[in-house]
Amino acid sequence: MAETNRPNLLVILLHGVGSSGDNLAPLGEEWAGTLGDAVFVSPDAPEPSSFGAGYQWFSVAGVTPENRGARIAAARPGFDALINGIIADNGFAGRLDRVALVGFSQGTIMALDAVANGRFGVGAVVGFSGRLSSPEPLSPSTKMPVFLVHGTADDVIPSWESEQAADTLAKHGFDVETSIEPGLGHTISGAGAGRAVEFLAKVFGYEAL
Repeated sequence: MAETNRPNLLVILLHGVGSSGDNLAPLGEEWAGTLGDAVFVSPDAPEPSSFGAGYQWFSVAGVTPENRGARIAAARPGFDALINGIIADNGFAGRLDRVALVGFSQGTIMALDAVANGRFGVGAVVGFSGRLSSPEPLSPSTKMPVFLVHGTADDVIPSWESEQAADTLAKHGFDVETSIEPGLGHTISGAGAGRAVEFLAKVFGYEAL
């Protein structure tokens, strides 16, 4: 009986700095109509935000291109413990190919690091408004499909960061698609969310609505 209602997909939603899991949870509610037997989990990052509101995967106070990689590396133990706990709690410990990481902004940075560093051989990654800032060398263990969405009017993380991430990931064997949205700022548009769930539906064998 336990197998009858067993979820066939786990989607972990990773918020941006100064935000919380509650902010991305509606995305899972929206996608549930397409990914019908999926379970969606939208956790809070492990650390309170340095700026007093919400949570963070790593501090951006005084962050620079030169020190960002070290901060990502330092954040890995907390990130890994949280994600591994979610995977185990939902019965996907032996089914990483049925797990998707979906990030926004700093959540995208951590999701891309998790796969580029080779720690999580999940089935797919979706990243909104992010960048690949993982310290070298990159050592992916599994090359999964990646979909990156970014707006050209993003004044927090410029859209060329996603294009550069796509180039780097492709060189390391990932199957990367990008969607650059003209005039969109640092946010997730309805159109971008729609293309992302279509991507997930295709990768995981669902029929997109």
